[in-house]
Amino acid sequence: MVGADAGGTKASPLVTLLAGGIAGGVEAACTYPFEFAKTRVQLYGHEGVRNPFAVVARVARNEGLAALYKGCSTMIVGSIGKDAVRFVMFDSIRTMFEDPKTHRLGTAQSIASGMVAGVAASTIIVTPTERIKTALIDDARTSKRFRSPWHCVLTLYREQGFRSALYSGYVTTTLKQIGTTGFRLGSYSAIKDWERARGIPVDGALTSFANGAVAGTVTTLATQPFDTVKTKAQQARKTGTMDSVRAIMAEDGVRGFWRGTVMRLGRTVMAGGVLFMANEQATKVLRLVMG
Repeated sequence: MVGADAGGTKASPLVTLLAGGIAGGVEAACTYPFEFAKTRVQLYGHEGVRNPFAVVARVARNEGLAALYKGCSTMIVGSIGKDAVRFVMFDSIRTMFEDPKTHRLGTAQSIASGMVAGVAASTIIVTPTERIKTALIDDARTSKRFRSPWHCVLTLYREQGFRSALYSGYVTTTLKQIGTTGFRLGSYSAIKDWERARGIPVDGALTSFANGAVAGTVTTLATQPFDTVKTKAQQARKTGTMDSVRAIMAEDGVRGFWRGTVMRLGRTVMAGGVLFMANEQATKVLRLVMG
């Protein structure tokens, strides 16, 4: 839960942690085919197709439905950990700066709190799981040598060492998480505070979904270049961050840094809505169950 509910009551850190993990898992499972399409486009280009639904349909037709979920288990595990860390860190940081009576925070402070939470999430869980997810998607299109996520980890560890196996693309992933978490949680929190100040109900499922969708759109447009470079740097073969930047510039110029934006929007608009709606509803249930 981002901030307090309509009654001004805040959830405990444990409830926030669990609700964030549940929301992350639900969001990842619901929207993964679009994440798959976005990653394919960032690795290999649009190949004449820019519609995310068309990419999903083409992969399903040519490679089977199972191909759309290659690397999905890794992303679900990563999303559970990522969103658990992000929500609990954000709420903990926000508590230190918010008004103790109104539980409100300025927009800049909300975004800054999200940025700090993004660094923690990237370091603890996001970079390793994104690296393995991307390597699995890349491998499924090329050499097809990874039998499972664990086999992928062990193979990359033997070939490239611990740092490259799990933390390739750390800088761009962290920059993306700083932007993503800052804009997503910060803008969502600011929208809720604005609605609450005007007496608009903020705890309904549809309201949470709409607010999350808006936050997801803002986040995608602001952080797409970091996501594109991160994906390029995390393919199966060892590739440095600057090598990735140069490759993108050589292939498409500056506009190449926004490659996959439509694909990502296809996921993040829905993902933002699902994530925050699931988080708010999970928080309500957990508070009833845990007291």
